[in-house]
Amino acid sequence: MTSQARWIRFAMVGALGVVLQLAVVEGLTGHWQVDYRWATVVGVLSAVAHNFAWHRRWTWRDRPDSRGTVVTFLAFAGGNGLVSLAGNLLVMRALVGSLHTPILAANIVAIATCAAANYLLADKAIFRMPPHAFRSPPNPL
Repeated sequence: MTSQARWIRFAMVGALGVVLQLAVVEGLTGHWQVDYRWATVVGVLSAVAHNFAWHRRWTWRDRPDSRGTVVTFLAFAGGNGLVSLAGNLLVMRALVGSLHTPILAANIVAIATCAAANYLLADKAIFRMPPHAFRSPPNPL
């Protein structure tokens, strides 16, 4: 798969994750009056689990996974999850806490801020090709 096709798939899955994250944040802050920081954590974690499932089965399905689902999920949650949590909380704190930006608008900015870092991390570390995939076949002569 080309890098461009993979990026498009990543963005499509991410767009669905954004809808999920925003729905969770809106539901928690608007309906249940949960603090925006806690709502952001729950929203990000929901999107991380959603995105992992789709990325593993669609975005990076052409890459063999010798580590297994649980180990790969832990790597994804530890990599993309931490980038998303830290990035979202920092941006949300700055935009909502300091600048009083509306919560959903700030959440969209936070998500976009983390997108490129998450793609690179997923492509180069989490769903990377196994080392043996890079070896040239033996020379038959």
